[in-house]
Amino acid sequence: MNPLLTTCPVCGEALHVARLECDACHTTIEGRFALGRLGRLSREQLEFVELLVKNRGNINGVASDLKVAYNTARSRLDDIVATLGYGSPAEEVRPDRRAILDRLAAKEISVEEALRLLRA
Repeated sequence: MNPLLTTCPVCGEALHVARLECDACHTTIEGRFALGRLGRLSREQLEFVELLVKNRGNINGVASDLKVAYNTARSRLDDIVATLGYGSPAEEVRPDRRAILDRLAAKEISVEEALRLLRA
């Protein structure tokens, strides 16, 4: 069986399901059926979600399975969150802890300034 396409290969817009068929009794139901939020995800994103569930929400475990860095796995999760319509992580103002600590180590900012930025 082929995987379910969720976007049109011609124009890239979302697809809907128009026909359902039972494998056992061959009953067919036709209409317009929404794919739901998960239907917005690409095949790669769905595979990531499956790994996330397998690893019980542990992003480090997903990163290990994918053989990528934690930050790469986290970025992919952020993309999935945005695709599902829950807001882009870029819209959230989160301090980049590593950058702040690097600036502190380079004596570009004071300890007090670093603490203030980390609390933001």
